Amino acid sequence: MPRQLISSGSPFEKPIGFSRAVRIGNTIAVSGTAPIAPGGGTAYPGDLYRQTIACIEIIKTAIERAGGSLSDVVRTRIMLTDIDR
Repeated sequence: MPRQLISSGSPFEKPIGFSRAVRIGNTIAVSGTAPIAPGGGTAYPGDLYRQTIACIEIIKTAIERAGGSLSDVVRTRIMLTDIDR
């Protein structure tokens, strides 16, 4: 099966060596996603809600570019620096 790499254009992809998503067959895996602003840096510092929306939009775009949709998602994981937030 061919491997399709999906880039988000993040300035961190090349130096770190990752793709936003990878599709093999009917499986799409999305890498860990942070609220990265278009030019780099953190989008919406201190605003957890808007950062979450930014992450979901980045993920949604990657999944759609790989031929899927958010309704195809079967598992998610979340990591927080402060669970009380």
